[in-house]
Amino acid sequence: MSDVRLVGIKKSFGDNAIVKGVDLDVKAGEFLVMVGPSGCGKTTLLRIISGLEQMDAGELFIGGKKMNDVPPRERDVGMVFQSYALYPHMSVRENMAFGLELRKLPRAEIDARVGEAARMLELGPLLDRKPRALSGGQRQRVAMGRVIVRRPQLFLFDEPLSNLDTALRVQMRGELARLHRQLGVTMIYVTHDQVEAMTLATRVAVFNKGVLQQLGPPLELYNAPANTFVATFLGSPSMNLLDARREGASFVGAGFSLAASGDATGEVKIGLRPQDLRVGAEGPIRGEVEAVERLGFDGYAFLKTAAGPVAARFENVDVQVGQTLSVSPIGDALYVFSADGARALRHPVRGTK
Repeated sequence: MSDVRLVGIKKSFGDNAIVKGVDLDVKAGEFLVMVGPSGCGKTTLLRIISGLEQMDAGELFIGGKKMNDVPPRERDVGMVFQSYALYPHMSVRENMAFGLELRKLPRAEIDARVGEAARMLELGPLLDRKPRALSGGQRQRVAMGRVIVRRPQLFLFDEPLSNLDTALRVQMRGELARLHRQLGVTMIYVTHDQVEAMTLATRVAVFNKGVLQQLGPPLELYNAPANTFVATFLGSPSMNLLDARREGASFVGAGFSLAASGDATGEVKIGLRPQDLRVGAEGPIRGEVEAVERLGFDGYAFLKTAAGPVAARFENVDVQVGQTLSVSPIGDALYVFSADGARALRHPVRGTK
């Protein structure tokens, strides 16, 4: 396993700057997830690491060795793509063995590596099938197996689960986590799905518009976001953001007043996670229910308020569209950001590990 270091990486396509001077250290053996909206530069960074894309400026190190001018085949990197890219005329066994055969490894070693990967990925009964006879999840496991048999020092994943249905995505997330524990190798995983980021990563790198917004363990980013972009990107439903100003011991906005915490003064943005709000007859924020998302015992109500849209959690109560309800923060729930949202001024004191 190897560490990866990116120093001042820049990449543009024509006049469009995709990656804007990214510095990033990936520890040996960790599972780093790069997450962000489409077009934020995360896949371009992954392709730069693999050697499939050339950077315009900066330096790339893998295992302490500078890789700027090293061709892809010499980087000892394995990449799993969104498309499975399996050879349709070959069996699962042949697909997994093909790269090793090109490297002219002894047949006994090829068979041993394919057998080991097949056991790891539970592909043993499928080795003689062609890709067309496999499910989407099985095909993705074959694509991973084809990389595992090479035993690379670094695994790269480019949205590998995006073509799968919800149930298979959940299953494959578990497979990937298990695979990382078994192999102990460095993995860098690109996705736009914040659920994948929160469940798979040892650390998460959040990108927006070619800039690294924040890097850290998943719960640290969730509980202590650096700015409103990170705050609203991680968490579902998204964090509520309300414009407010400090007036004495309160934050006051359109139609609400909340007890102030911290030293923030002047114009600010107040952040409230839907999970930290409860609906009821009385509360500082009031509005009409525009939509309801029921999840069984609990759910979320989406209100139209004077301050803007607000989502709040409810438990074991009957909430209907058209109702007028109030919502209240639970405990120490307020996040506070600068008026432009560029930096956090205060976040609730809660666990980050």
